[in-house]
Amino acid sequence: MLTITTTNNLDGYEVVEYLGIVTGEAVSGINMFRDIGAGLRNVFGGRSAGYEDEMAQAREEVLREMSQRAEALGANAVIGANVGYETFAEMIMTTACGTAVRVRRTS
Repeated sequence: MLTITTTNNLDGYEVVEYLGIVTGEAVSGINMFRDIGAGLRNVFGGRSAGYEDEMAQAREEVLREMSQRAEALGANAVIGANVGYETFAEMIMTTACGTAVRVRRTS
């Protein structure tokens, strides 16, 4: 299994080769019923489970896509990983970015 970390190194490992930047992207539509529920929560307070579920699924998808692209380069880890979200129109764009590397255990 490919290791993904937000740090620039892995304790107990050394980077032996940098293979390049890898990304994952997903654009998800928000349906009308989630929008109505989220609007009501904005007025009355509370969390929007529909949006949270959508964001969690999108995050898993972009990390999986980024991981597959790293593995295709021969990487066994991704360092400096970052996940971001942006909304536009009725969509949520989720992105992941990191550096694909080959690491080996130092101890």
